[in-house]
Amino acid sequence: MTPLKDSVRKGIQIEWISVIWMIVEAAVGVLAGLLAHSLALTAFGLDSVIEVISGIVLLWRLYVELNGGSKERVERAERRASAIVGGLLLLLAVYILIASLFKLFHHQSADTSWLGLGLAVVSAIWMPILSKSKVRIGAQIGSAALRADGGCSMVCAYMAWVLLGGVALTALFGWWWIDSIAALGLIYFVVSEGWEAIQEARGIEDDDDD
Repeated sequence: MTPLKDSVRKGIQIEWISVIWMIVEAAVGVLAGLLAHSLALTAFGLDSVIEVISGIVLLWRLYVELNGGSKERVERAERRASAIVGGLLLLLAVYILIASLFKLFHHQSADTSWLGLGLAVVSAIWMPILSKSKVRIGAQIGSAALRADGGCSMVCAYMAWVLLGGVALTALFGWWWIDSIAALGLIYFVVSEGWEAIQEARGIEDDDDD
């Protein structure tokens, strides 16, 4: 097996680990968020759903390369992954903005969620490790999509840190508004990730047109 093929296999392995974890994170995040009426926690779970979609499309791209697919097929897979994920992230940002302002206006608070707190702790520790592995393997095989997916994992870590602060402050001080403020803080990361993905898709398209 060539070094490139070996790196592609490693990329597939790390993506499967990522997808499995994101499925767990999405299920726990959304469930805990709904039970606790926590917008920030629910948004965190929904972001994980988006990353599951991204991971599945990226797995397809990696399998195409592993099975000897052409460069054009690989680039199409990367372009589709970037465009789909970017659009979903921007829609998620709009949802967070509208829901946060609604909750602030109506003084709706979130209940304490120890399950959500535990999820955020694990994600804050685990996601940077996962991100570093994706970026390293992406560089080895020349995959901008895999490197970008590593960036997505790092954004997930940022979201976990923001969420961790919001959940902790709600649990300790009972501040009714902190959940919505923490959710608004997530918008920057979500929009940045989404816009970067869309720009990446456009960049690949421009390369194909040359």
